[in-house]
Amino acid sequence: MATNTTGTTELIDTGERRDTLGRVVMPKERRLELVHAWQSSGLTQAAFAKREGVRYSTFAHWVQQATKKAPVGRSPRVKFAEVALPPALAPALEVRLPDGTLLRGGNVADLAKLVRTLRS
Repeated sequence: MATNTTGTTELIDTGERRDTLGRVVMPKERRLELVHAWQSSGLTQAAFAKREGVRYSTFAHWVQQATKKAPVGRSPRVKFAEVALPPALAPALEVRLPDGTLLRGGNVADLAKLVRTLRS
């Protein structure tokens, strides 16, 4: 005697995008919303991630990426520029030779020439 069973299959589209491994792809805007919500929540990253149903390591990565691009409470990277001071404000350069002789001047090339001359 054969038993005939039938089943019903249905496809439910939640609208979530998934990558090739089946993981849910969270839009960047939503990731940033979650990071900002965590910052004002008073929770640890682990507790917040658990509450939101996100793996802790994934959430920690989102926080790291968000703070790299827009540091919170930190000033932007310092940029350096070469500045030439007027001769009156330029600091004097000093060279102390092994024998104790002290040479002072405002021009590196002139001091180097003087050192070479004294050594020869």
